[in-house]
Amino acid sequence: EENGHQNKRLKSNADEEDAEDQNKKSPKRKIVLLMAYSGKGYHGMQRNVGSSQFKTIEDDLVSALVQSGCIPENHGEDMKKMSFQRCARTDKGVSAAGQIVSLKVRLIDDILEKINNHLPSHIRILGLKRVTGGFNSKNKCDARTYSYMLPTFAFAHKDHDVQEELYRLDTETLERVNKLLACYRGTHNFHNFTSQKGPRDPSAKRYIMEMYCGEPFVRESMEFAVIKVKGQSFMMHQIRKMIGLVIAIVKGYAAESIMERSWGEEKVDVPKAPGLGLVLEKVHFEKYNRRFGNDGLHEPLEWTEEEEKIAVFKEQYIYPTIINTEREEKSMANWLNTLPIHDFNSSAVEMQTNNKNSKKSSDLEGSDGCGDDSD
Repeated sequence: EENGHQNKRLKSNADEEDAEDQNKKSPKRKIVLLMAYSGKGYHGMQRNVGSSQFKTIEDDLVSALVQSGCIPENHGEDMKKMSFQRCARTDKGVSAAGQIVSLKVRLIDDILEKINNHLPSHIRILGLKRVTGGFNSKNKCDARTYSYMLPTFAFAHKDHDVQEELYRLDTETLERVNKLLACYRGTHNFHNFTSQKGPRDPSAKRYIMEMYCGEPFVRESMEFAVIKVKGQSFMMHQIRKMIGLVIAIVKGYAAESIMERSWGEEKVDVPKAPGLGLVLEKVHFEKYNRRFGNDGLHEPLEWTEEEEKIAVFKEQYIYPTIINTEREEKSMANWLNTLPIHDFNSSAVEMQTNNKNSKKSSDLEGSDGCGDDSD
């Protein structure tokens, strides 16, 4: 009996030592994951703990992290325990080709393969890098680059009868689109391009580094173009409204002067383009890379080796979703039909009244809680 009891005790000690060895082999480390996903069918990136009604990208990610053994189950219920932070809070239906999240995980063997095994095919982890212990992907990010893919008939003048599949963007219109998009460069007050920010709110000022529309291309007999925008940070719906206003001007619903007016204090009615074509392309960590990228301990947060995988994912999951959804649901075509409802020529007096009313409702509702996060 004594021997049996002793054997049990020895076995129990051995099991504990095995578990300790396993933890020593895979201690918790701060890492970043490079993510790509198609956002269709999801209520954005950010998890709403306790709300299973609205499925988010992070719901699937956290579930995969727990199932693969990277994080303990209780960390899935309280994401603060793993120091989780996403770089950008993408909105409902928005996709990403280069989203970054930072968190503490157990560095298990074949970690990427194991996480991906528990994710649906339209969400992939494409890369992983070790970072400094205090790294926070949202705060350390210097800039974000988004793309917006849209059918070019969006730029056809309202007085022209256009067959959507046959429309082709001419050079002159593309030049005008780019001239207008270039006006956004620099620092402006974008309070009219988001909800619940007053004209004197300092956080409504945002810095845009570049914005342009590339050459059009044909996919499945419909012509598309991609607008790229790089900025320090974006407020909720800001990019979609920036694009919506340019479309309204090019189509002939609004005068070019509305752009300058929208950065002033008065309230301007800015239409919001559909969320479908918006993709988080890349996040930039230039300051972090200068300081830690070549210190011999940490890698720079550049993803050159993963570029091919990113391109393949976009071709396989993001672009087909945008093209097929546009063809089936006609989100851009239906949205264009709402442009005549907007009031682009309100008088200053009407605007002041609207501004007072919206300020009252904004004060009642509180802030939008969006901070420096993105569409």
